[in-house]
Amino acid sequence: MARDVMRSLVFDFSVSAGHYIFSLEKYCSRPATMKEATSRRKTSTSPKAAAPAKTSADHASREKPYHHGALPHALLEAAEIVLRRDGIRGLTLRAIAREAGVSHTAPQHHFGDTAGVLSELAASGHRRLAATMAAQAHGIEAGQARRKAIARGYVSFAVVNPDLLHLMSRSEMLDAARPALVQARLASARALAGVVSAPTDRAEEDRFSPGRITAAQAIAMTAAWAYVHGLALLLIDGRLNALAASADGIRSAEDLVEAAIEHVQIVPADPAGKGRK
Repeated sequence: MARDVMRSLVFDFSVSAGHYIFSLEKYCSRPATMKEATSRRKTSTSPKAAAPAKTSADHASREKPYHHGALPHALLEAAEIVLRRDGIRGLTLRAIAREAGVSHTAPQHHFGDTAGVLSELAASGHRRLAATMAAQAHGIEAGQARRKAIARGYVSFAVVNPDLLHLMSRSEMLDAARPALVQARLASARALAGVVSAPTDRAEEDRFSPGRITAAQAIAMTAAWAYVHGLALLLIDGRLNALAASADGIRSAEDLVEAAIEHVQIVPADPAGKGRK
């Protein structure tokens, strides 16, 4: 009895400490290289043997007992598993509940509707994206080196989480006013702002807010976002494989993207708008 109580206390503590955070240490303990990120993606998306179909009786008998505070976290983990396996079209409340091993009404009870679940999952993605960019840039002073490190962080996250990145971009499927998503989007925007921060101004990232930036900052950030997002999609979709194979000194598409980030000068924003015609 005492042993069971102790296990419960340890489990509850671990869940509370990691509530809505998807094991960030797996993504951020050490910045991944392009090749490592691609390797992780291939491993996570490798075909799995089809499991035998479960009957209603099987499902009912296998429903997992969760502490009330742990269930939302478990549902989001299940949602990401379904997303990776079946894509966005397969991401239904019933599929999520089935993966989590709980009643089909559980997701609706905790998140309201499908948009609620997807918005919380997208929010988790934005938080992890921000953490990955921050991890890549950790310890690097302002300037080109820091801007390039943040760009690498964006691409690395995208390669490991292509389906999640796609969901994060599907505004029509999300509740844009959901507080968790609003805050998470702002966090990733702040991290990405480091790509266009002034060469000697590390505080640019902390000051960033969509409601108070200049036109020059918005233009610079749009260009930087399009640049890193475009590189990520080209790498994810395999569009660079043939080009990389035909280039002397380039061993892979990952090497090509790394070289592109290294050789392209990312122009910082001009907060005062100086030099604009």
